[in-house]
Amino acid sequence: MTMVGFLQAQNCSIAPGSWRHPANPMDFLSPDYFQRIARVLEDGKFHLAFFDDRLAMPDIYGRNHREAVENGIRVVKMDPSAILSSMACATTKLGLGATYSTTYYEPFHVARLFATLDLMTRGRVAWNIVTSLNDSEAANFGRAEHLEHDLRYDRADEFVEVVMGHWDSWEDDAIIGDKASGRFADGSRVHALDHRGKWFRSKGPLPVPRSPQGHPVLIQAGQSGRGRRFAGRWGELIFVVYPTKEMGQKQYADLKQAVREAGRDPDKVSVNPACYVCVAETRAAAEAKRDFVLSLSKPIDALVLLSEVTNFDFASKDLDSEFTEEELKKVSWTGFKDRVIALSGKPNPTVRDFVHYSGRGTIREFPIFCGTPSDVADQMEEWFTARACDGFVLVATQMPGAFEDFARLVVPELQKRGLYHKDYAGTTLRENLGLERPAVGAWRGR
Repeated sequence: MTMVGFLQAQNCSIAPGSWRHPANPMDFLSPDYFQRIARVLEDGKFHLAFFDDRLAMPDIYGRNHREAVENGIRVVKMDPSAILSSMACATTKLGLGATYSTTYYEPFHVARLFATLDLMTRGRVAWNIVTSLNDSEAANFGRAEHLEHDLRYDRADEFVEVVMGHWDSWEDDAIIGDKASGRFADGSRVHALDHRGKWFRSKGPLPVPRSPQGHPVLIQAGQSGRGRRFAGRWGELIFVVYPTKEMGQKQYADLKQAVREAGRDPDKVSVNPACYVCVAETRAAAEAKRDFVLSLSKPIDALVLLSEVTNFDFASKDLDSEFTEEELKKVSWTGFKDRVIALSGKPNPTVRDFVHYSGRGTIREFPIFCGTPSDVADQMEEWFTARACDGFVLVATQMPGAFEDFARLVVPELQKRGLYHKDYAGTTLRENLGLERPAVGAWRGR
């Protein structure tokens, strides 16, 4: 199974209460913090660590950032690409992914940044493609409001086409490096893109040659109808959120079908749901860990993060008031909204329903595998063999202890069962994910 460590370039993991844990270090503004995590993940033979990201502080709740800042609710948001470079210096095999938005950046910038990172890590980089979420992000980039959901994905399709086109600028054997003749490269093997589309114009060539893995691995998280088509076209590793194994099986099949419809091999695309793991030598100790982490959550955590992710001010409604059809249309993350509607069984959920069924702001947001190493391995094996996933994205209850516990206790048990690799297959991320090195132009026609 594929194993991914889910990170944030901030003061906590995706669980906002994690910074309140007594064992969580507070040096998150230093390279040491992230390099420690990187070494733990590589020791545990994780395939990849990747950074989620937002381009604004959570400030939609009450139309103010004060509550988020006072409570440390994911308010530090550093640029993940710089931290990725720091982590690369502490590792040699661990894949490293960063999130960059197709809505607020330019294709040439993203193409150059990730191509350079891929060279500097000797082919270990992945780009997590997102379309961003809310009006706060739009305001930070001088725009009045966030683009409508499907329109964002239409734009994103062309954005990725431009990035991929730039990554094709240099053929693999373009560099000659003949000092005697003074000929550096074959000019006929370096190509300008000259893209002119609906959303973008970009000339090229990209002044960065290809890396040992060809180009960065593409991560995507689309689960809604339009997002699923986008993931099916581009995603090589797809990050998903499944509340149950049964819902996972259905959505897993839907995603694989979307890949097939895009003319790609579904077996070459890894689908990985988020999960928490609370593990200890005894079941009672593991449950005590879980209950303690749950106690670190505050009600304000959920309300602030729900406002951020839905682009709707949850301070504007009472807990038991239903969302109107008009209000639901404004929720920017369609997959998130659909999940709450499905779990609540209500076409018009209340604020309390969103808090309860989303689990936002707590470790209840994702499945929790809890118990002894054997218990946790049983639960993960059940999902994996039932065709609900190809691996997992492990979210930390606290840093770096949750990753340390998993690497020390669960990985050996999964290895013993033949479910987890004993060592890295190679030096590039594509090798370790079992992906072929793409030829120049291999993506065209999708």
